[in-house]
Order: sequence, then structure tokens, then C-alpha cells
Amino acid sequence: MPRVGIIQFSKIALSRDTESKSVVKFSFSMANLTSFIFFAVFFPALVFKAHGSNYGDRSRNHVALFIFGDSYFDAGNNNYINTTAFDQANFFPYGETYFMFPTGRFSDGRLISDFIAEYANLPLIPPFLQPGKIEYNNGVNFASGGAGALVETFQGSVISLKTQARNFEKIATQLQLGSDDAKKLLSRAVYMFSIGTNDYLSPFLTHSNVLNSSSHSEYVAMVVGNLTSVIKQIYNRGARKFVFKNLPPLGCLPGTRILQPEGNGSCIQELSSLASLHNQALSEVLLQLEEQLKDFKFSLYDFNADVTEMMNHPLKYGLKEGKSACCGWGSFRGEYNCGGKRGDKRFKLCDKPNEYLFWDSYHLTESAYKQLAVRMWSYTSHFHTRGSYTIKKLFQIVP
Repeated sequence: MPRVGIIQFSKIALSRDTESKSVVKFSFSMANLTSFIFFAVFFPALVFKAHGSNYGDRSRNHVALFIFGDSYFDAGNNNYINTTAFDQANFFPYGETYFMFPTGRFSDGRLISDFIAEYANLPLIPPFLQPGKIEYNNGVNFASGGAGALVETFQGSVISLKTQARNFEKIATQLQLGSDDAKKLLSRAVYMFSIGTNDYLSPFLTHSNVLNSSSHSEYVAMVVGNLTSVIKQIYNRGARKFVFKNLPPLGCLPGTRILQPEGNGSCIQELSSLASLHNQALSEVLLQLEEQLKDFKFSLYDFNADVTEMMNHPLKYGLKEGKSACCGWGSFRGEYNCGGKRGDKRFKLCDKPNEYLFWDSYHLTESAYKQLAVRMWSYTSHFHTRGSYTIKKLFQIVP
């Protein structure tokens, strides 16, 4: 490795398609590296700042977006915590297609939450931990890759949902010390959640016996119970409009297919069954909250059904591959090696991410997220949305 001026990533075995086995070297001058760091850290802030203004200057119909959850929504919070590369995506080739640099999003480009913000005429919603001053008029993203509803899920490496809720409390307190307009911002805002996936994946990935010590229904009740507590906490701060996505078929992700001892690449039924139990419990809890809490409104997107369809019938959605990841290693590219920063430096990268459903072992490509976001935004079919509202409708409702 050169000591001055040039940084080379020469040990990363990378092939740009499934056949090539070439080794590619990436070199950056220190000037280029400085520019990269500037844009990676400050570009999202500049985008957000350009759209920011005092609340009083906004339209009376302005609706902010507050985002909570895991790596499906994390826009870069994990860049700023002391964690491992397993819970970060701030390195090549993450972000390669849209941003042209890694922002910390677990995809090649934008996430569902980014597209929802766009459809709501909002800028990119900034990570809560992003350096510098953040104006909260458009909302804040609290999500953390690897986070769960249970505090114990990857504890110490991520920002749990409970901590995310505390971070929101800090902002809510600041806003409510201000004008009545600021309080209206909280009541008019949409609150968007993606949580639970890691609560069920972590026992498998860490070989924990937590699922053996309690029944599946009891474990699901703990996860959904913790989420319910956070929903009520945020509701008590003025939130009224909530958006949720349920869990994908967890046993059928590239990273879980490879866990089958037979090595046949079939889905792990136990994991997918846990996801189904969770999804049913979440739906029932939200209907109960709708009855119990005054003016509580929600949209629940059937992420599971759509991902299953795209996985089994990729051509129908303009994709060529529905089971293997674009970036990774081994069977189905299910080894979580994308970027070569997670222990094993070997990884393969497809030529055209937009032809794949899965970007890496657990996450989707921007092209897949965009299709899902379109259906999540406004489709009224029962196949896509549970509850009385679409997200589009929630943004249109102004108390």
C-alpha cells in the first residue's frame, strides 16, 4: 500500500459480471478522496438546506415526513455511530447508480423512503445524526441499519427503535417550545416505519437460542408489543398519521437461502413463518389502535406480497433475476460480502443492477424500490395496502 498520495484498494477481488474473474483496482488521489468525503457527508445536507425554510414560510398545507426503522430506510445514520461494516453501507459499490458515491443507504441508489419523499414534493429527508444544523421543517430520518423493535437486537451496534423514539422526543420538545405552527407541523406530519426484520433474522445469524426459549407467538408478541409502545409514545407527541410496511419473506432472501443445511437454496420456512405471524399481528394491532386512539390513521403496505411476486415472477416487473443478489459472493450471492469490507474481500458485482430484485444479501435494488414505492404511494388494491388510507391520501389530509 502506498504511504502518501494514493490509496489503492487492490485486494478486493471483484468481477463485474457472473463470468469474469478479473481483479479490479480502485485508486483515488488524496484530492479526489477529499472531494469524495465532502460530497458523501455534506451533499445530503446541502440538498436539504436548499429546500429548508422557517416553518412560517411554508404552505399551510405543508406535510413533513419522519422516518423510523432499519436498513430499508436508513439514509446514513449508521455512518456516524461506532459500529461495524456489517451495519454500514458507506463504501463502494453502495450508492453507485444514483448518487455515484456511498451515502450509507443499503442499496445501489435510493430507498422506498426517498421515493415517498419525492412523491410528497419533499427533498431527501436527512439522517438525524448528520453533522451540521438540520432544519426539521421537512422531517428527519431516524432509521438505523440493523435496528429492531427489541433493544437486544444487535445491541451496541445499532440505534434501536426505542432510542430512535427518544431522538424524536428531543426534536418534538424543541418544536413544541416554539410557535403553534410548529405544533401543527407534528400533527400534520406523516410518520413512516420499517421495523422487525432484524428481530427475527438476528437469532438465526447470531445462533441465539432466544427462539428456543419462547414460542414463536410469544416472541412475535414481544416484537409487536415494543413497536406498539413506540407508536403510542409518538402519538402522544401529536402524531396522527402513520405508515408501515410489513416484513418480506425472510426465509427467501439470498442471505437466508444459503443457511439451508442441505445447500439446495430453498427458503427457510421457519423464518418466513415468523414473518407471516408478525405481519398478521401488526395488522391486528393497527386496527385496534385505530379504534382506541382518536384521529389515529394508518396505511399498511403489503411489502411481503409484492416482494414475493417480484421474486417469483421477475420478468413481469421488468427484471431478469428475482432470487440472486447483484452484489455478493457464493450461492445466490448470499454471502454478505458486497464491497469486500465485511471480512471476506471477495465479491461479485452484476453489470446491470436495474435487472435485479436484490442488490445484496438482504436488500433490494433502487429499481425494485422504485416500483414498490409507486404501489405503496397510491395503489388502493387490498393486495397492496391494508387500512383505510394510501400514503398519498395521508399527505393530502391536513388537520
